[in-house]
Amino acid sequence: MAELDNAGLHQRFALLKGAEHHKNALIEELLRRLDKVTEDWQQASLDHARESQYNRDGQKRERQLTEEIRQIQALMERDPFALILIDGDGMIFDDQFIKRGEIGGREAATMLTSCIREYLHERIPTLPSDYKVVTRIYANLKGLGDVCYRAGILERAVMIEDFARGFTGSKQLFDFVDVGMGKDRADDKVSEILKLHLYDFHCRHIFFGCSHDNGYARLLEDLGDRSAFDRITLLEGVPFEKELTVLKSKYETTKFEGLFRTTKINVYQQQFPAHMISQLSTAAQPQYQSPYQPSMNRSTPTPSSAGSAMNPMATSWASTAVSNVGRMVSPPPTPQPAPATAQTIPRNRHGQRIDPVVKFDANEVERVKKLKMCNVHFLRHDCLFGDDCTHDHFYKPNKNELQTLRHVARMTPCKFGTECDEIKCIYGHR
Repeated sequence: MAELDNAGLHQRFALLKGAEHHKNALIEELLRRLDKVTEDWQQASLDHARESQYNRDGQKRERQLTEEIRQIQALMERDPFALILIDGDGMIFDDQFIKRGEIGGREAATMLTSCIREYLHERIPTLPSDYKVVTRIYANLKGLGDVCYRAGILERAVMIEDFARGFTGSKQLFDFVDVGMGKDRADDKVSEILKLHLYDFHCRHIFFGCSHDNGYARLLEDLGDRSAFDRITLLEGVPFEKELTVLKSKYETTKFEGLFRTTKINVYQQQFPAHMISQLSTAAQPQYQSPYQPSMNRSTPTPSSAGSAMNPMATSWASTAVSNVGRMVSPPPTPQPAPATAQTIPRNRHGQRIDPVVKFDANEVERVKKLKMCNVHFLRHDCLFGDDCTHDHFYKPNKNELQTLRHVARMTPCKFGTECDEIKCIYGHR
């Protein structure tokens, strides 16, 4: 009996021992899981802290960027302006202004400002009310003054400087800039200023005065940007040249009546200023009219008139008559006309001037360009600037170089286009 009790006790101990083992195993499993959960929680806490810091930094950066954008927008909205950019060598103010010198310059500036503001009010109503009008006109003042004097528009060539001074002094942002003598100086400056301001956000609109020169057609074509088309308005003075007319479908155009000349100045149709003619008429001298005046019969030029037409810079008998009005009774003798007076200007069946074909070599053209010879001096022999000319007058070109120089000169379009009737004109007629 005692043996059976012992066996029961051992059996019960074995059961308890197994249960204890299972209990320990369970406790160990729970502890392992607790460690894993604790580790995951710590990692989650770190991730959460990092995300919170990132969000705080992001919100802070967002606020900073928002403030920067607000400041940039405020800066972009400051000082809006409309730019008026004009090539003053061909886009010339009306005679009524330039004749009045400084006063005329101020009046022209006032009228230009008024026309621009009226145009912008109608076409761009969203433009801020405090916008400014900036004007840049580039021209060779000495050359322009000489041309206006020779055409009888001005009594003295220096009056154009008075006009420019009055124009510049009338408004703080108006400048009439003298580019000096030299080929294409005004063109180059105008082109670069246009490119500089085209994508300037402060510059809300550009008025481009270039209707007289086909050369600007390439510049406007190269822009090739719809936004550029919308930001530029072409100003018309004289009628648009052929290549510019094609671009009128892409760009807005406008014309301010009475502000700019609508016809080109042709110094060859009037050989001396109008005030000299009036002095001659009061002196009761015989009537003299140039064969290049439109109203005259050109069939039989007199020796004196033909001589003047051959060389517009030569001293005409009219200027001699002014200084000797008391003793002259007839025009003094002048040299007989050169054979060139018998030449005719080639024209097509539509009456448009055409240029004779000139053979040339491309490499030779580039070489001759680098010589910087004065086209007018070597091809016309009457350069206005004389010793002050920025191009070479002293080179000794051979026959082939002169032929190439003639081609180089024709690369510059004539401002009178196919209607030019000056027999000595060296420029291209397209």
